Amino acid sequence: MGLRARRLGETKIWLVAASLLIADSGIAFSQEVGKQPLRLVQTISLPNVKGRLDHMDVDVKGKRLFVAGLENGTFEVVDLQPGKWVRSIPGFKKAQGALFVPELNKLFLASGDDGMLRVFRGDTLELLDSIHLEPGPNRVVYEPKSKLVYVGYGGKDAGKDYGEIGIIDAQNDKVVGDIKVVAHPSELLLDKAGKTLFVFVSIASKLQVIDTNKREVLSTWTVTSQRPGDAAFDESTSRLFIGTRTPAEMVVMDSKAGKEIAHLPTAESMDGVYFDAVRKRIYVSGGRDLEVGFAYVYQQKDADHYETIGRIPTRDGAGTSFWSPELDRYYVAAEATDKEQAAILVYAPED
Repeated sequence: MGLRARRLGETKIWLVAASLLIADSGIAFSQEVGKQPLRLVQTISLPNVKGRLDHMDVDVKGKRLFVAGLENGTFEVVDLQPGKWVRSIPGFKKAQGALFVPELNKLFLASGDDGMLRVFRGDTLELLDSIHLEPGPNRVVYEPKSKLVYVGYGGKDAGKDYGEIGIIDAQNDKVVGDIKVVAHPSELLLDKAGKTLFVFVSIASKLQVIDTNKREVLSTWTVTSQRPGDAAFDESTSRLFIGTRTPAEMVVMDSKAGKEIAHLPTAESMDGVYFDAVRKRIYVSGGRDLEVGFAYVYQQKDADHYETIGRIPTRDGAGTSFWSPELDRYYVAAEATDKEQAAILVYAPED
């Protein structure tokens, strides 16, 4: 029996258990037939892209989506207006983090295996700078007040027993500092004031809270479910939404106290967590290594209460996702299979 078949069998068992758990707890759960909270409105093919797809970011004004072709060694550029792939940016070793900064007209692209963060001119995609870090650059976030970029790297990828957050002057493309964390960061989230950086460390099942002014760790909290990866933040309720892989759960945590509020079943091989502030919904995608991926949708009733309102089948090989509140669209990346090209699945929220 192959890996994918074994995982499919395990997933079927898990889904039965999850269904019983949902029924017992009284959680509302939309059926796969009938109206779902996300509707597929477009499928955009990515020709000649092989292997796993990773992080994405969007140029809202230019309506371009940037997609990391992790195993392809490229970042793919999609024109969202006609819904068409337009070009590849080659030359990356393990393409991962993507960050578009419109106010600086810059695109920051990270590749893990060579420890590089490359800076491109936003409109022409001309290479401007190459910033050499250490192996493992992954997540990249921007703080507009200080005009600083934070990027996570290090850990085992760099042969170290700790990870680092690199601090980069986004105007001059220069490293201006770093912060040591417990291991390689899997996710970075900033508050709106830019004073607090939440660093999720999957391998250690930890969340570290950093004061960006002091550039030091203030708190370290344990996430009880293992391998926390992607996460989202609702600052209005001080709630963090954390996707974990063992077990596959969406964990709600108080961002001020580190207290876990709720645990809900989620997509296997979770690889994307986003918060829709208008509809008060959380989107979680996963299932890349399974026969079909899923996007789970949760409704926030209040700060302490949540319900699962949708489990939308995506596609074989689909895992990573991205939510654009400005465009009001949810993008799911599906890698190429024996039958289909790699593609971006575009979903519109249904009220």
